[in-house]
Amino acid sequence: MTAPLYTTEILRLSTTIPHHQRLPDPMGSSEKRSPVCGSRVTVDVNMDRDGRVAELGMLVRACALGQASASLMGAEVIGKTPAELVAARDALAAWLASEGPPPSWTGLELFAPALPHSARHASIRLAFEAAAEAAQAAATKAPA
Repeated sequence: MTAPLYTTEILRLSTTIPHHQRLPDPMGSSEKRSPVCGSRVTVDVNMDRDGRVAELGMLVRACALGQASASLMGAEVIGKTPAELVAARDALAAWLASEGPPPSWTGLELFAPALPHSARHASIRLAFEAAAEAAQAAATKAPA
């Protein structure tokens, strides 16, 4: 018997997205969209003097999987560097494609039941892709 795709924990996370409001004047922004399901995630970030994410804002219009992924990303993104976010994005993509171990980001193992459902992978990746891109853009504007 296969595990259910939409677990109670995924549904809970989809309703408790932190930083669920856009930043008024972000240093970096990125919007990612899944052409398969139409899910869309916009991420805004501000960086601190050390080049780490200091503030996060998000607009999440996604399925429950995309919302849950945004919730997990948002819970731990403050204090991360652009390089750490790129590594998390890449590890998540590799794991979903069965090309690597589970990422070391808290909670992502909840998406194990989605591994055989490749059409769902894009929505799970959206928040991590947008966060990495926004942080990279913001890094060029970080305060000195």
